[in-house]
Amino acid sequence: MSRLHLFDMDGTLMHGSAAAIEISRQLGVEREIAELERAFAAREIDPPRFAELACALWRELTEEQVAAAFDGAPWMAGIRDVWAEIRARGERCAVISLSPGFFVERLLTWGADAAHGSLWPAVPFRDPVDPAGILDAGAKVRIADALCAEFGLTRADCVAYGDSMSDAELFSAVPVSVAVNADHHVRDIAVHAYTGQDLREAYELVGSAS
Repeated sequence: MSRLHLFDMDGTLMHGSAAAIEISRQLGVEREIAELERAFAAREIDPPRFAELACALWRELTEEQVAAAFDGAPWMAGIRDVWAEIRARGERCAVISLSPGFFVERLLTWGADAAHGSLWPAVPFRDPVDPAGILDAGAKVRIADALCAEFGLTRADCVAYGDSMSDAELFSAVPVSVAVNADHHVRDIAVHAYTGQDLREAYELVGSAS
């Protein structure tokens, strides 16, 4: 039986950081994005409002800076190895993140079968953020269901990897979950938990239990 491995990006594939932080570092607005991240974590602002405010912060963002942010991010070791092994087993792997799609989709070149992020305006920003295109925690479950339909699988065939509150709904919807460097929102409900910087070791928790 095949499986679908669903990976969060910020804090999961990217150790101790997020796309917004890495992009903001390129623009010198780390302090400002840290305040937005704090407000989002405290539920003072929702995902569309976060996107609107971040988009205003990044109004001078270029494709070159996006590439530099992606290339310089603190990625977990072994991501390509894990995805290559998953695909060699005839299984599927996908990334679902609330972060901008223009950042998340770069992971397709690393071997993901699919990569879904929030729909932001094209870089450089000339259009406003469409709130309807910004993902929330519930969207992760909806996207997972759509991917299952595409690949001929069900939720029972899914493994989820995540680190925070935005992953909790997905963790509750699938039978196998791995909390990766996670906070209590998902660590307390996960089937497996991993702390470290090598995705191969987190993946082995699933393999050893299968």
